[in-house]
Amino acid sequence: MVSTEENDLAIAGELCIRTYNRGIMKLSRFTINTGRTSRWMFLASLLAAVLGCGGHASTTPIREAAQPATSGSSETQTTTTISIRIAAASDLKFAMDEIIREFRTQHQEIEVDATFGSSGNFYAQLCNKAPFDVFFSADSDYPRRLIEQGLAIQETSIQYAVGQIVVWVRNDSLLDIDTLGMQTLMDPSIKKIAIANPRHAPYGRAAEVAMKSLSVYDAVTDRLVVGENVSQAAQFVESGAADVGIIALSLATSSAMKDKGRFGIVPRDSYPTLIQTAVVLSSAGDQQACNAFCDFVIGVQGQEILARHGFLVPGE
Repeated sequence: MVSTEENDLAIAGELCIRTYNRGIMKLSRFTINTGRTSRWMFLASLLAAVLGCGGHASTTPIREAAQPATSGSSETQTTTTISIRIAAASDLKFAMDEIIREFRTQHQEIEVDATFGSSGNFYAQLCNKAPFDVFFSADSDYPRRLIEQGLAIQETSIQYAVGQIVVWVRNDSLLDIDTLGMQTLMDPSIKKIAIANPRHAPYGRAAEVAMKSLSVYDAVTDRLVVGENVSQAAQFVESGAADVGIIALSLATSSAMKDKGRFGIVPRDSYPTLIQTAVVLSSAGDQQACNAFCDFVIGVQGQEILARHGFLVPGE
């Protein structure tokens, strides 16, 4: 039902309009009859119209209509944040963290969340529709297989780095890896040699092939201990759980490990080239944002960061 107050206000408004219209009509007739009008006559008519409403004016305050906020208002300015999720090989841990920080300074609207692990484990998860947008593998095989299954977009595939492996020991070790390199593994004092699991870690397969190529594998196979990924293999040696390890150069030169040990580079011709490849998943939430990040990685800044962490440029 309409309240008494609302009804009174409506009646007052109608009377005000009628009175105003009568004033205007009188002014019009005066103008027609005399051929002229005057400022005071016009004002008198308007005053009559207003006073005619006075007896019915409501004392209810009228609220001003809310004015729309301008484009510069802090109340309406909201930044739309896009989030992309990355599954990255564990050898990228330190390089990727730096890349993400630099990327975010230029793309504040895009948040990047990276998870690190073995490429093979990520492949298995992605085959089961794990919630990632981009896959940075330590090889090119796993991304290729995802593309073949329709789980990744072929046009987005990029070769972003070439990885290298090294023999790494702690600083307190007496092993002469600088001189002997891979042959150090033949030392009888070594009880445990850490590598990444060759079944699902490209760096583990590279270590295994290198040991076979350099004729040390058969002599040390019973002393091998495997980590879930190359980062865990490095942790085994760093913690003293293993005497020596074959790990990624990117980890050996990282800020977390470079002051804790020494390394000798394994000859690159002793194992298949670790061409590290990334691909955007078909289920990616925002492909444009994913492409922007991948472009940054293979751009000048991204490649400079990767080079500082011991990676080579593909094709060199």
